[in-house]
Amino acid sequence: MKDNFKTNPEDFTRNRKQSFSGTILFMLNFLTRSLSIEIVNFLSFLKRKDIAQETFSKSAFVQARKKIKPEVFKHLNQRIIEEFYKDNSGVLRQFDNLRILAMDGSRLTLPFTKELEEIYGQTKNQTNTYIVQTKACVLYDLLNEICINGILSSIDTDERTQAKQLLEHCQANDLIIYDRGYPSFELIYEHYQKNLHFLMRMPLDFSQVVKDFVASGKTSQIVEIKPGQKKSFENKPYTKSSTLKIRLLRITLNSGGIEVLATSLLDSKHYGNEVFKELYFKRWKIETYYDELKNKLKIEEFSGYSNQSILQDFYSTLFVSNIQTLIENEINEEIEKESETKNIKYQYKINTTLSYGFMKDRILELFFTKNDMNDIINELKELFKKHLIPIRPDRKFERKIGKYRTRTKPIVTKNQKNSL
Repeated sequence: MKDNFKTNPEDFTRNRKQSFSGTILFMLNFLTRSLSIEIVNFLSFLKRKDIAQETFSKSAFVQARKKIKPEVFKHLNQRIIEEFYKDNSGVLRQFDNLRILAMDGSRLTLPFTKELEEIYGQTKNQTNTYIVQTKACVLYDLLNEICINGILSSIDTDERTQAKQLLEHCQANDLIIYDRGYPSFELIYEHYQKNLHFLMRMPLDFSQVVKDFVASGKTSQIVEIKPGQKKSFENKPYTKSSTLKIRLLRITLNSGGIEVLATSLLDSKHYGNEVFKELYFKRWKIETYYDELKNKLKIEEFSGYSNQSILQDFYSTLFVSNIQTLIENEINEEIEKESETKNIKYQYKINTTLSYGFMKDRILELFFTKNDMNDIINELKELFKKHLIPIRPDRKFERKIGKYRTRTKPIVTKNQKNSL
């Protein structure tokens, strides 16, 4: 790994206070506070565990991290994902063994530096203050709650462009769910070319075909769509007269309104209309995943100010979240089995907020220990189980759009990082 993911061939060739592996593990340990405090706690942890490590300064760490490509965390993430899907009876799938994935984007606020402004672009928040933001997009397994991959792009990057990049990480016959910002002839064409299935929420005015379907009152119909006629077809793999078959579905909401979904699953006998409302609702899990990244893992509290640091923090956070999920899913299975033998009012699940807190330092033990790794995993399991929360079914809350529109994030200057 060191040879593949160090920035220059001469990096990490001499014995330094900061080793390649030590720097990576330090970056995995939720660096949301002042670096000086994080370093002291890191060294204290290693001392308690009788692990030899010379002291190092904040400057030494900053210089060491410059020598490591951010892609090392993408590589680590890919390794555990491959292991998870390989010969694992616990993997949840649906509809002829399809993986049910979702793709969605969200904005992340970055430190205001000239480098980041040039890469990602400048925008205004709700109070007309100029800020630097990036557009994040992740590919997420909804049933297994695993983040397969993610990317950061400039703020003006089209969502469909990001989606096409992440499709490279899908497998044949995956089913990907999208909200109404994604539908386009080109993206649907890409799915058919890669033998991928899709379920998309369509804007009601997407095309005349969709408008006619809404007016017809039908609940399901196979239609043909064409590309936008006013666009250039230069360097496109299709022509102005190309067509694609999709299936449109009318979904009646509890409020009485309607939505139109489009899918590549054309067989109405095998895939009945009734399954798609619930299936599309599963997309909400990718929204809660962003909530975890932003509010529980504090992904926007970056540990550095260079683009390299931003990418390192982003990819390492996706990796750590997957480690936590794998442990949590295993515990939830045990909890479900235990609940079957008990007469209890509610089912229970892990308190995700606390579980991330318990991972602090212990994730280091998982990699540093010379003993059985299962000892640390079992300790985590016991901690998770002591802090369960009930699952209250059919709870509904009115969505207040714009509730946080006037809320602004406090500006954290470089010499005022969190100390607690």
